[in-house]
Amino acid sequence: MSGHSKWSTIKHKKAVEDAKRSKVFSRIAKAIMVAVQNGDTDPETNSALKLAISQAKKANMPKDNIERAMKRGSGDDAMQIEEVTYEAMGPGGVAMIINCATDNTNRALTEVKTALKKNNGKFVPSGSVSFQFEHVGYISIEPTDPEEAELVAIDADALDVFAEGNNLIIITKPQDLHKTLKALEPVTKNVSEARLTYNPTQTVTLNDEDKEKYETLYNIIEELDDVTEIFDNVA
Repeated sequence: MSGHSKWSTIKHKKAVEDAKRSKVFSRIAKAIMVAVQNGDTDPETNSALKLAISQAKKANMPKDNIERAMKRGSGDDAMQIEEVTYEAMGPGGVAMIINCATDNTNRALTEVKTALKKNNGKFVPSGSVSFQFEHVGYISIEPTDPEEAELVAIDADALDVFAEGNNLIIITKPQDLHKTLKALEPVTKNVSEARLTYNPTQTVTLNDEDKEKYETLYNIIEELDDVTEIFDNVA
């Protein structure tokens, strides 16, 4: 019996890991499709696509999956993926910004609203909580020459540049993310991360009860197929 129990546990863990991997692949595939829709299929001229492909490779996403996503994002019969952002309040007054990438905005909205309603959350109109965040571009690179990379970032109108270990962190305006990333290419060994993010300007501290409720809500929303990222102001 113990052997059977152990095998069941192993199978369960593998199923969980497979589900997580599938979710990651799905998110990256959508990022590739959006990048192709907004640009072209050449990573050298489409920085958003180049970044998405880089993320795919880091996640060990099969080459066939990458190529399939590019095809689905281009051509006359391309699947149209729309990026949408929703705002919500969670237990204990948590401010939430929920990013989605979907081919059906009605489905995405319904699923997010339902998850919130059933798990101590509340959907709120656009602008209700976003004022508590700063929307910026975030780039983390390993530079070939830190001083030269900092000068390049400043010339590209970066909002802030600072060192973090061996990496250089560059904060940009949202619309300048890919422009700055492109400018940094000649002075970059490796791009660790590059994305748009919401940094909270004020935070909330949750008691144990609200923390448990919020973690449940967060996990349920995070598992929704159309949800790509969740930002909050939890301290």
